[in-house]
Amino acid sequence: MDLSFLRGRGRRRRLAMVVAVALAGAVLTTPGTGAQAATPAVEVTVNAREGLGTVPDTAYGLNQAVWDGNMNTPASVDLLGKAGVRMMRYPGGSYGDGFHWRTSTVSGGGYVAPGTDFDSFMGTVKAIDAQAILIANYGSGTAQEAADWVKYANVTKGYGVRYWEIGNEIFGNGHYGADWELDYHENKGPATYANNVVEYARAMKAVDPTIKIGAVVTDPGNWPDGVVGDGDSAAWNQTVLSIAGPYIDFVIMHYYPNHTTAADVLQQVRLLPGELEQVRRQIDQYAGRNGPDIGIALTETSSNYQSDTQVGGLFTADVYFAALENGVFTVDYWDTRNGMGDVTTAPDGTTSYGDGGLLSSGNCNSDNVCEPPLNTPFAPYYALQMLSRVALPGDTLVRAASDNRLVTVHAARGADGGLSVELINQDPGNAYTVHLGYDGWTPSDATPTVHTLGSGYTSIATSKQGTASTQVIPPYSIVTLKLTPSATNPVSTTLTAPGSPAASEVTAGTATVSWRPSTGGAVTRYAVYQQFGTNSVLLGESTSTSFTARNLVPGTSYTLNVLATDQKGRLSMPSEPVTFVTGTPRDSTCAVTYNLATGWGSGFVANISVANTGPTPITGWTLAFTFPAATESVSGSTWNGDFSTDGSHVVVTPTSSNTYLAPNGGNTVSLGFVGNQTGANPPPASFTLNGTVCATTYSY
Repeated sequence: MDLSFLRGRGRRRRLAMVVAVALAGAVLTTPGTGAQAATPAVEVTVNAREGLGTVPDTAYGLNQAVWDGNMNTPASVDLLGKAGVRMMRYPGGSYGDGFHWRTSTVSGGGYVAPGTDFDSFMGTVKAIDAQAILIANYGSGTAQEAADWVKYANVTKGYGVRYWEIGNEIFGNGHYGADWELDYHENKGPATYANNVVEYARAMKAVDPTIKIGAVVTDPGNWPDGVVGDGDSAAWNQTVLSIAGPYIDFVIMHYYPNHTTAADVLQQVRLLPGELEQVRRQIDQYAGRNGPDIGIALTETSSNYQSDTQVGGLFTADVYFAALENGVFTVDYWDTRNGMGDVTTAPDGTTSYGDGGLLSSGNCNSDNVCEPPLNTPFAPYYALQMLSRVALPGDTLVRAASDNRLVTVHAARGADGGLSVELINQDPGNAYTVHLGYDGWTPSDATPTVHTLGSGYTSIATSKQGTASTQVIPPYSIVTLKLTPSATNPVSTTLTAPGSPAASEVTAGTATVSWRPSTGGAVTRYAVYQQFGTNSVLLGESTSTSFTARNLVPGTSYTLNVLATDQKGRLSMPSEPVTFVTGTPRDSTCAVTYNLATGWGSGFVANISVANTGPTPITGWTLAFTFPAATESVSGSTWNGDFSTDGSHVVVTPTSSNTYLAPNGGNTVSLGFVGNQTGANPPPASFTLNGTVCATTYSY
């Protein structure tokens, strides 16, 4: 059955300009041996002391959709099991807001294939030893219907389903203009959704208090994030988190990069960490005391552009680890089978059938162009399969980077002391010679096992080749090195990582970090490292499970790791990272308020108020601040100040009418600007007035 008409039902569609570029790129099937010509060099650094968190057992997820009649076949069970899928989402994107679990029907008459009922789905989940994440019907359902589903799933059947989303992309219900999501509620604003999430959570947890409830948030830098709708007092995320924050356990994001070219789509993943960081800050700011315990789930993602080619494979390899390295507990690919769309040519010369699935649906179009046979894996399937070769649940992700934007790197340390490095070459026409350096870990001289997924591959190739310090990676490839430690490796394989570091008593110049003790051996002290990219600086040591950092810079973001040290000086695995932002001095002689008034995905409006709280009047002033993200900037539209920029640094001087600032807060100067954004737009962490760091507050 041709399912292409259903492709838009699972995700938000973005305007796309499909660019077909045919570039011939030779694939080197034996990287490190027999290169035909000198290849450009890339420098890669892996810092095993900089932990980015542990891979959870829910990490590698996938969307299933009830219109897919092959969802629960033996072939599916076999293929998804071999791909290492550990989380499956049901009943499929926007269908979740119309799906009635008892009858396997969809409000509005959406097609549901035979054999895709809830029990059949759970049979597949159990067969591959995965977990389920379910979308409770918000659009046309009720809290009671959702509670009954929890009772059936976990009490009657004993399935033990832990993760429950309340709705899909509810902000697409027409409240902000675009209308693709089913929602029968009379009021469609964020406050109504949030209050109903509270009702759903109470009803569902009354049946099973161990379940986790998720609420929908918008992705910073993408519509409608920052938009304040008619009748609303604030944007979606602020409203939902303020009301529902005390009742939820995680938030739900979807991530589809904007359509331009394949090259741009792949580079878009670089924006995701900033967007996730901004969501984390919004949670911490608005969700109350429950904020630090609220997780982030990326329940839909794909390249959304030539997804069934190596473009989609490269994106998949990159996006999963980019999300997991930044605190996401599950990444769920869209989707298993999605149906044929527009036929184009990918940069490596291969054919894209416009299919967003991992596996071919076996469709043909009206021009008699046919996909590969049913269940033929596309490149993202093998990329998903490659994830488990890099890191298994329980392994620790560590910081890695390259000096070439076309080569992205991810790395993980295993409990056995080994290290895995994944190299992703986004260049369709060039191989690269990669020189790898290691900090906090020493490789052995053994020839590494190397797993390679090149352009056009129909399986992952495995061989022994190159060295731990030099590898040649083919064009448009995913290459994973499996490395063993040297006998002189300064790493303990028995000490556990210090647990759950948290920052408290954060001021303008100090912060206290506390953690759970390391086990598995005698600990002599704990080392606290600050991350600077892939460089680590020892901030201090402690013989207890806390450390107070002093002489910090006001209005600055810090990311720290804690490692335990044994009697021989060997270090444990690094803890999860802890990030905090120092405040601004309360006793400053100036005060600034930064108000993010509104946004629209690609831009925002910011208002700034400045007061002189010192005893001496100021005639003529200079206000300076720095944008935290490279994705934001001042546009040409400003008011009540002369703005000049140097990269992300902004300097504002007065106009002829507002040069005077009276002492003791006697008057306030108000100014502002329209900002551009291509991703996250976090507020500046601090402002200086004539060189003095001001006490800063934020409003939204």
